[in-house]
Amino acid sequence: MEVINTSGRRKTSVARIYLTPGQGNITINGKDIKQYFPNEVLQTIVNQPFQTLDSIGKYDVKANLKGGGVSGQAEALRLAISKALVVENAETKSALRKEGFITRDPRMVERKKFGKRKARRSFQFSKR
Repeated sequence: MEVINTSGRRKTSVARIYLTPGQGNITINGKDIKQYFPNEVLQTIVNQPFQTLDSIGKYDVKANLKGGGVSGQAEALRLAISKALVVENAETKSALRKEGFITRDPRMVERKKFGKRKARRSFQFSKR
């Protein structure tokens, strides 16, 4: 197996990854996953595709993350890893789809409208 290159997106985050066989090292923007995501919940989100397929420690991931916040970046990385695992072995697609890791989450922030405080929130109404 050679290097598999895929990308994943979530909100405004974009993850580009390179998946190779290895010892399970995950490097994000030149840092280790424990440095980049100190929160264990986010580390768990990133490792969910490997846990589903019982392949923890079999692949090395080198990722470039850009845009958005930490949770969006973690979920974009999860999508990219899932897509790379499907490219590597097509039989894993049903297991990953069952967990919901293959589908891109389309929810985005709604834009602010003119005459409003936020997207839907109006200014406080004063009767007198």
